[in-house]
Amino acid sequence: MAPRSDSATGGAAAAQAHGSDFDSIDPLFHVLRVLPFSFLRPPRTRLRLPSNLALPSPMTVFALILLTYFAVVSGLVYDVIVEPPGIGSVQDPATGAVRPVVFLPGRVNGQYIIEGLSSGIMFVIGGIGIILLDLAVDRNRPRSLRVSFGGSGVAAIVIAYAMAMLFLRIKIPGYLW
Repeated sequence: MAPRSDSATGGAAAAQAHGSDFDSIDPLFHVLRVLPFSFLRPPRTRLRLPSNLALPSPMTVFALILLTYFAVVSGLVYDVIVEPPGIGSVQDPATGAVRPVVFLPGRVNGQYIIEGLSSGIMFVIGGIGIILLDLAVDRNRPRSLRVSFGGSGVAAIVIAYAMAMLFLRIKIPGYLW
């Protein structure tokens, strides 16, 4: 495809007609935007993608987005930076035995690794439940499949909500009672 040539008046008229994102009343912004391109010309590059490079399938993209969502909501960045222990331990005052603790109680801005991963799994289950509910409203699917998607979606959302609230009550004792 041959490159288009915009004349000075045609380009300005098109920018005025379409309402450019760079419209500003600040004269300094206008000078910084126009001045360098009055004597500098960007090179004409003809970049092409390699012919053996293909777009990933939609399910691959979905899996990558879901994995990224899980990593973000489970606090993976926090775990890498702070390096908390996997689980904690508390000594029982009555027996003196040490028992493992998965949730770091009383500290909202701190977590054990397993706590973050289990919370992240609950958020992902809730998100999958919403996706299943979206699949359940498709009229092109058989009724039995829509009922299965709807029931599974509602069950996933209820389980995820109940477990997230349980985790929150363990994390912050006496909250929302």
